[in-house]
Amino acid sequence: MSYELVWFKRDLRWQDHAALAHASKLGPVRCIYVVEPELWLQPDAALQHFEFVRESLQALDAELRLQGGCVEVHTGELPGVLSRIWNEAPFRQLHAHQETGNGFTYARDLRVDAWCKAHQVGWHEYPQFGVVRGLKNRNLWQPAWERHMAEPLQDVGELQFWRTFVNAPTTTSPHAMPHASRHTWCTPSQMKAPSHLQHNPPLRQRGGRPLALETLHSFLHARSLGYRGGISSPLSAPDACSRLSTYLAWGCISMREVVQHTRAHIAQLPPQASRHRAGLTGFISRLYWHCHFIQKLESESAIEWQNMHRGYDGLREHDFNEAHFEALKAARTGWPMVDACVTMLRETGWLNFRMRAMLVSVAAYPLWLHWRPVGEWLATQFLDYEPGIHWCQLQMQSGTTGINTTRVYNPIKQAQDHDPHGRFVRQWLPAMRQVPDTWLFEPWLMPDTMQAHLGVFIGSNSDTPSALVQPVVDLAQATREAKQRLHIRRQTDEVKAAKKAVVDKHASRKNWGTRSATSRRSTASSPAEKQQLGFDF
Repeated sequence: MSYELVWFKRDLRWQDHAALAHASKLGPVRCIYVVEPELWLQPDAALQHFEFVRESLQALDAELRLQGGCVEVHTGELPGVLSRIWNEAPFRQLHAHQETGNGFTYARDLRVDAWCKAHQVGWHEYPQFGVVRGLKNRNLWQPAWERHMAEPLQDVGELQFWRTFVNAPTTTSPHAMPHASRHTWCTPSQMKAPSHLQHNPPLRQRGGRPLALETLHSFLHARSLGYRGGISSPLSAPDACSRLSTYLAWGCISMREVVQHTRAHIAQLPPQASRHRAGLTGFISRLYWHCHFIQKLESESAIEWQNMHRGYDGLREHDFNEAHFEALKAARTGWPMVDACVTMLRETGWLNFRMRAMLVSVAAYPLWLHWRPVGEWLATQFLDYEPGIHWCQLQMQSGTTGINTTRVYNPIKQAQDHDPHGRFVRQWLPAMRQVPDTWLFEPWLMPDTMQAHLGVFIGSNSDTPSALVQPVVDLAQATREAKQRLHIRRQTDEVKAAKKAVVDKHASRKNWGTRSATSRRSTASSPAEKQQLGFDF
């Protein structure tokens, strides 16, 4: 008896799963996940991603077992894995979600397509988000997003599995999946993983659909009350933000589920719950922007590697200061708010959007670092790393899209605005706990006599964790010079001439009120895309 093969990727759930739902209507299904060594050796991969996937697969496997099946875990590169499965028992068709991933997954999907054609196997890919593959005109995107979000949730129903192995003995290894003993979970050490794959924050979110549903419920019914006004400060944002970004990125819950549940919750709020309603409405808007940015990478995969506007080529690439980059990664820039954010990110795998934007702004302007190496590092730090959002945001904050206003975040002002009493800085930087409020955000201005009195010394020795360091550059001067260099490039005829093509391909067409399409075009993007003050989940 033949069967339908369902390949799970970044879609680790069993409800509203289009590939599983469609395959189950055609006959018995066989479910697989493939640990691809080359994928996990990419510079944007991290151990925290690897472990989150493992936890999510355990939850998926447990649910499928209740229905008499399992999810098999295979290790290897896709064409070889498919060949082994095919030789064991040919399958009729391969079902998977569309993935807008990094360069590796794009090339891998091309190889899978070639394998399917060579073996005369139908390969069906289903939309994962409100992203349109092969989109010809950006004007058609918003209606397509709304249609996708309004479609009924895909009810998988009762599944019929092909030749299950649920009665096979299971292993007690913490790195193995609880199913057939012949399919074990490969570990990073077995893959000879590089050092960057060892990053696994102790306080990160844990994987699995049950936790995703708990997170959605707590947000809709309680935490979203603080969404308005609470998502900008790193103190309030961990609770005020939905915290669904990781579960969306790895597919533990579908975007359509989140949108429909949120809209249903808005509809049943009482009239007097205006603040709650406004917060959830703003949240829906950010879900829209989530897909809007992924669509950019879907439409132009090279955004991961090269400037969206090619007129900015060479702006920073050949002037990269490794010492500045190492100081940023080590949380030793000397700007307390920056270093506290890097520390929180390192320990939790999450940071609210405004602080993420500040980190990229500091990297791009006063530190004058090219966005690509910074982006690779941040990809390993963000548990919710989503390539489409990630690389577009790196370029927006670095000023290389050619269609967005210059975004420069002053880390001293951000600290004063969003951590006025220094609670966040002191929480994540123990060395700052003795520094009085007067100098907390600019400790290098503290008089020598005060330093001696407190036993706190400001120096340049970044190898001493307990010592406070001088800022790596003069913030005002370095920022001023960086903006000047960017604006000189922006005013060249070549850059101006190429701007329209970027607008036509990537700028939002969302209707934000009464302004005409002509006036929106003249600003190069919508107000929300220009300001992008709260791209939080």
